[in-house]
Amino acid sequence: MRIICRDSRLSLLQAELVKQKIQSVDPGISVQITGTSSRGDRELSVPLSSLDGTDFFTQELFDALQRGEADIAVHSLKDMSAPHFFSHDAFAVVDREDVRDIAIFNPDVVEKIKSGQTIIVGTCSPRREEMAVVFLKKALPQLHDQISIEIRPIRGNVEGRLKQLNDGSYDATILATAGINRLLRSEIDSGLQETGNLLVRELLKDKLLMLLPLFECVPAPCQGAIVAEADPSNEAAVNLLRRINHPQLFAEAAAEKKRAYQYGTGCLQKFGVATIHSRQQSYLYAAGEDSRGRRFSEWSNLPDAINEASLLFSSTDCMKDFFTYDWKEEQIHIQQPVVFVANYKSLQQPVVAKQLTQKNVWASGTKTWLELAKLGVWVQGSADALGFETLQSVWQMPLFEIEINDVCILTHVKAAERWRAKGYHAVANYRLEPTDYSWLREQVAAASHLFWSSYAQYEQYGHYAKPEAVHLCAGGETAVLLTEEGLEPQVFPTIKSFEQWRKLNTRLHSAV
Repeated sequence: MRIICRDSRLSLLQAELVKQKIQSVDPGISVQITGTSSRGDRELSVPLSSLDGTDFFTQELFDALQRGEADIAVHSLKDMSAPHFFSHDAFAVVDREDVRDIAIFNPDVVEKIKSGQTIIVGTCSPRREEMAVVFLKKALPQLHDQISIEIRPIRGNVEGRLKQLNDGSYDATILATAGINRLLRSEIDSGLQETGNLLVRELLKDKLLMLLPLFECVPAPCQGAIVAEADPSNEAAVNLLRRINHPQLFAEAAAEKKRAYQYGTGCLQKFGVATIHSRQQSYLYAAGEDSRGRRFSEWSNLPDAINEASLLFSSTDCMKDFFTYDWKEEQIHIQQPVVFVANYKSLQQPVVAKQLTQKNVWASGTKTWLELAKLGVWVQGSADALGFETLQSVWQMPLFEIEINDVCILTHVKAAERWRAKGYHAVANYRLEPTDYSWLREQVAAASHLFWSSYAQYEQYGHYAKPEAVHLCAGGETAVLLTEEGLEPQVFPTIKSFEQWRKLNTRLHSAV
């Protein structure tokens, strides 16, 4: 069985992965891998956005299949146009890595920010320029009155872009985590002079990393997915692809391609589409600017709308009224090198912020991230408001290799007790002191539907709700704890998605 792919180290590794899957279902088969260059690989002197057409990295592989020069072509699915992906059924989606983008910085970027110098970021993606640069201006440590970022084109494979970063041509570049993780994880040579593992690891040495959030920096549709293709007339290859196809990954990829095609095609697009997995279920999220210049943010698989007679109570309308905050007088000492900041309220004490500047810091969501940035803290990434435990797979990636015993959760007293009971390290520097407002009790009691943005809110006022009331919440620990109460909550991926859902359901009457 002859496999053809691009001749970059990453493409050859992806072809090797397909080879292994083929031989796992048919151990006796012989597989030959051939690398070739594509138009996108050859025309490195111009930005992709200035090239005409689509399928710059895949068209010549399609053509090789039709000419009978190979049996199977292996692609990064994000490089393949939707019209081609839906043109026939001889495809198999065989693997998918983490979907996020990562910003990689030279270590002197902090000093450049302090001195007010312009940060040069290399990217050829209008999507990354539109989303990531806007986010980085707020998310980098705010060590100067204003952070200035200039975009310059950068082309080449993963190693080539990291080399350009390493030699000082740029202060930062933005790449997909998937490719870097595959190169770091590889232990094969694929006939090349250097293994991707050693070269990329050396190029990443001493770099500062920032894993970009899913909702502010939405990934390209099908990012991280590997697809294998055959010519439909090649029956032996088609049958083999059916045996190695991963049905769930294929369904997710098809849904992302279909959704993206509604907004535009080609390399000029400024939007992203991603499948978001929470602990409870999966959602499709798309956001950015479509080909007509319309800004949008859309979710699928959210709970059904509630009827006109329903009365909705949302804790987001009165967040400040549930608790007062009692700050602990004694100083906390965080022993672990990695800190997960569960809520920006923890940052009220200056001594805490000072400790965090010496740690590897992760945030619960964007709000906490930006508050940390205001204090001059470098944040490596966030849980995207999906819950602390969703980060565990992220920390296992070769990019980070963070052991859970090296992580400490910074939160309030009661939450810290719950986390420690689960076996995690956790410290607290404030206590939630519940309020007892009659108007709040009355609104909870009157509602047919109640949205809780935290479990602590439910603990204080939830027992006033009607027994038949429907409870709603965001995913993560709140959903887990409400489920343990036997409530079967309707779960949204994030609080922002709930607010968008509520806004679209204009007939809803609010209890607040």
